[in-house]
Amino acid sequence: MVAGLLVVLTLGVLQLGLALHVRNTVIDAAAEGARYGALAGNTIADGAARTRDLIGTALGPDYARDVTATRTDESGIPVAEVTVRTPLPLLGLIGIGDGLEVSGHAAVEVVR
Repeated sequence: MVAGLLVVLTLGVLQLGLALHVRNTVIDAAAEGARYGALAGNTIADGAARTRDLIGTALGPDYARDVTATRTDESGIPVAEVTVRTPLPLLGLIGIGDGLEVSGHAAVEVVR
């Protein structure tokens, strides 16, 4: 009985670690994509493509399906924003579709 409880507890901790790994990887990819899209000479679409590439390489193409990129203004400063909606893994890598939504922001470089 104790062994069963320990197995369930261990699997739960491993699953939590996997979910945190997916979350941190997607956050980093969104931030990197926003920075890439904000560089002078790049477009916001370049940032979205960079985000898809990073997530696809690290987690697989199923996690990189819903990536959107926009340019907005925050306090009068142009900002590149990359938003990623991806599954939140609950059992292995299987999980709730669009259960995790993260955004990355970066100030847009302006060439003068």
